[in-house]
Amino acid sequence: MLHLCINLFQMLLKNYKPFVQLFFFALAAYILHKASFLVLKVNPLNFYYSLEFLYLIFFGISALLYFILLIVKKKNFEIVGMAFLFGTFTQMLLGYLNLRPILESKSEEVEIEKINFFITFILFLLFETLLTVRLLNEKR
Repeated sequence: MLHLCINLFQMLLKNYKPFVQLFFFALAAYILHKASFLVLKVNPLNFYYSLEFLYLIFFGISALLYFILLIVKKKNFEIVGMAFLFGTFTQMLLGYLNLRPILESKSEEVEIEKINFFITFILFLLFETLLTVRLLNEKR
């Protein structure tokens, strides 16, 4: 168990850069998203999910997916693409399950909240894809 933890820690140290990039991407996107709410005078207080919660959830899922891809790359580089597709499918399923309360909502802000949810989802999906492409382009 200790050996596994040490290996995981070493892998994270070696591959920390994408996680830092993911964090700063999420932070910059959050700030721009929040600023756009202020400029457009959108009141997110009645949203089912707060903007902070969405960014935290999508950041966590993205970081977990990339971490899993690093493990898969170490074990069998040939299936990294398939692991990414499965992870993306799982993320989309979780996204839909989280979106259901918004879809069923009858509030006035539901359209803005749907757009908010999809913008956040697509931003993280694009960045995950870029990280995975870089991972696949690395030489073993």
